[in-house]
Amino acid sequence: MATLPSGVFAETYAVDRALIRTGKQWRALSIFLAFLLVGPFLFGSHFVGIANGMLITAVAAMGLQITLGYAGQINLGQAALMGMGAFATAFVAERGVPFLLAILTGGLAAAAFGVVFGLSAVRVKGFYLALTTIAAQFVFNFVIISLPTSWFGGSGGLRIPPIQVGSYRLIDETALYYFNFAVALVMFHGAIGIVRSRFGRAFIAVRDDDVVASMIGIDVAVAKSAAFLVGAFYAGIAGALWAYYIRYISVDQFTLFNSIWLIAIIIVGGSGSIVGALIGVVVIRGMQEVITFLGPQVMAVFPQLGGGIVFAGMNIFLGIVIAIFIIKEPKGLMYRWEVLKQRWRTWPFPY
Repeated sequence: MATLPSGVFAETYAVDRALIRTGKQWRALSIFLAFLLVGPFLFGSHFVGIANGMLITAVAAMGLQITLGYAGQINLGQAALMGMGAFATAFVAERGVPFLLAILTGGLAAAAFGVVFGLSAVRVKGFYLALTTIAAQFVFNFVIISLPTSWFGGSGGLRIPPIQVGSYRLIDETALYYFNFAVALVMFHGAIGIVRSRFGRAFIAVRDDDVVASMIGIDVAVAKSAAFLVGAFYAGIAGALWAYYIRYISVDQFTLFNSIWLIAIIIVGGSGSIVGALIGVVVIRGMQEVITFLGPQVMAVFPQLGGGIVFAGMNIFLGIVIAIFIIKEPKGLMYRWEVLKQRWRTWPFPY
């Protein structure tokens, strides 16, 4: 258990359960939220677009964190679940369903799709579970392409009308940023509530030892299926936000490669921490944007390399960074941050 700041004591259960306990923490959070709210006015549309991508990715990463980080269930099909949510949202949005209901439909469709593969987690685990969830990626592609084009557009994809609030249409980056920020904030609050509830404690028990968890009365099959359901629902919501943000979706946007990057986000940010998932999103997406910016610069200096080699090398660089984290910091950046806080609060008496 982390050491509390000096002079902070929990006198009631509510205080002991509180995430934010001191005035300094409240002020820091207020400043951070204020910065996020005024950010679009401080930076250009390019950075607002990057922030939109991060917010959408953060929703999917929080869902994967619940499935993988808290319940210990490997899921290499999170991008496919995002795609299912995106296509379900586009399908109902084209038929005049209000955007909030369309987004919820995307989340529920992805949850139903995820539970089918989550049931396999009852029988298999580890490497075999990873192979099973990879199958979700291929099933998703097959279903979308094989169904009638009037449903999901087949290989040509689908277009989706913009979000309409009264007579106002959310089509510019800033308006979509505030919408995505609001949804991400709600999903973050929900994720924190889930992992701090009895369901979250059941997930952790199953992750640590499912045999012992069953011996103390936890229904392991229900816990594993619920973890997949929640993670898939978050992926579906992220896919719905992506559909309304891009306003054109195709199966090429939800590949196995994207699922692997979501796993990398959890590794870098720290497994078993919702905030760690957000940190991983900022670090990984930030590195990807930097590499995307540097790629043309490298090509201009070394034109003989070619664009394919340059960008392949950039991806290799990102892979090396992830490998370094696995070897040197397997618990992620959030764990290192907790260690630094512990040392600061106990200084100069670390013992």
